[in-house]
Amino acid sequence: MRDGRGGSNTVFEEADSLRRSQYEDMKYPDPSMPVNVPMTAADDLCLVYSNAAANCPAFVEGNRLSCEVSPLTMSPWNQTNTMEKSSWVPFDDDNTVPVNSLIGSLTREEGHIYSLAATKDLLYTGSDSKNIRVWKNLKEFTGFKSNSGLVKAIVISGEKIFTGHQDGKIRVWKSSLKNPTLHKRAGTLPTLKDILKSSIKPSNYVEVRRKRALWIKHSDAVSCLSMNEEQGLLYSASWDRSFKVWRISDSKCLESVQAHDDAVNSVVSSFGELIFTGSADGTVKVWKRELLRKGTKHTLDQTLIKQECAVTALAIITSSGPALYCGSSDGLITYRELAKDFSQGGALKGHKLAVLCLEAAGSFLFTGSADKTICIWRRDGSVHTNISVLTGHTGPVKCLAVEKDLEAKKEQRWIVYSGSLDKSVKVWSVSEFPQVGTMQSKHQHQVSYDTESFPCDGSSTSITSQHGTY
Repeated sequence: MRDGRGGSNTVFEEADSLRRSQYEDMKYPDPSMPVNVPMTAADDLCLVYSNAAANCPAFVEGNRLSCEVSPLTMSPWNQTNTMEKSSWVPFDDDNTVPVNSLIGSLTREEGHIYSLAATKDLLYTGSDSKNIRVWKNLKEFTGFKSNSGLVKAIVISGEKIFTGHQDGKIRVWKSSLKNPTLHKRAGTLPTLKDILKSSIKPSNYVEVRRKRALWIKHSDAVSCLSMNEEQGLLYSASWDRSFKVWRISDSKCLESVQAHDDAVNSVVSSFGELIFTGSADGTVKVWKRELLRKGTKHTLDQTLIKQECAVTALAIITSSGPALYCGSSDGLITYRELAKDFSQGGALKGHKLAVLCLEAAGSFLFTGSADKTICIWRRDGSVHTNISVLTGHTGPVKCLAVEKDLEAKKEQRWIVYSGSLDKSVKVWSVSEFPQVGTMQSKHQHQVSYDTESFPCDGSSTSITSQHGTY
């Protein structure tokens, strides 16, 4: 790796190669402006919108599956910008970062950012390049390389880093205990041994899009990963409409569930024995996990949400009464009260274009959108406050990661990382208890705004509603 700072410049490369998918034409988000543009794998938005989304004000046409969606073919975002290597905000008089402000920008002109994972003092970033970058103290620390490219998801468990890829595989990496700048590939899910063993029996093959495939392998892109630390299980979901369950201890695929009628865009496994999946078919399904002697068994408990627009992201807030949040291709976020038999909680209106990612931390919900902004929502019981809107990205916000700011002493603060299709990662400081001047009216549940009115200088913005300015 060139220009590595604070560590080794070694980059490891694996032998696998990615077979690039064939792409079709697509249209502008405005039906009155049709255009045909050839697509490449680098253009992929990693979210798909099904027939169910055809009637929604989304930005892609319906009846699409897998890697057939491109952000760069959409006129409002198809612009090249020279990104600064680092942007900073002035500190307060007491040498602390202002509330809800931009700390810096991490930029490497090598690809759109699709995935983030933060642990301790390290940040892992995945893009549509072949490199997975590791950052420390806002500087490039090290990196490692996978020939498959297009890293759509990253999760971390202990010393292991799991990455989900466009080619349907999950790579497992380990960092060296003696030299943390060195990362080596520790395996691939499914393992070659399991593939060879399973391929012998005809009963291990299933029908996937008129083709025969092993049930332990994803036959399309891995769209998301979710770790269940308590049970030692990794969940992977894919555009092949299934989710799979992996046992971390021995890398075994325990189960494959054909979950939806279209691509699965999100899976959440952090709430007891329940698993939640959201799909481009417009549904959110609840699955109940049963632990067996040799594996797991997941059965459908209920279809929680059925809507016209594609479900693009899911997240759970556990404080103040657990709630499941669902982001959609129409820009709306709905939530269900998990402690009240999944009763309808309400809707949060903060984005004008598709919600692409959700991240929960404490009583906060962070939402990233194709409108290039990040909304910060604070939950207090059944009341949701839109504290701030973070602006500064020049492309859709594709992924988010949040961790506690351990250096903040006077108040609880969060460090928020946002990855965008503008090829940058921005780092924000968010306060748990905003100053009075930035607090929102606690009576306001739903907020809408005009994105064009926001500054693009990497700042946070107050919002004016019928209840006043906050």
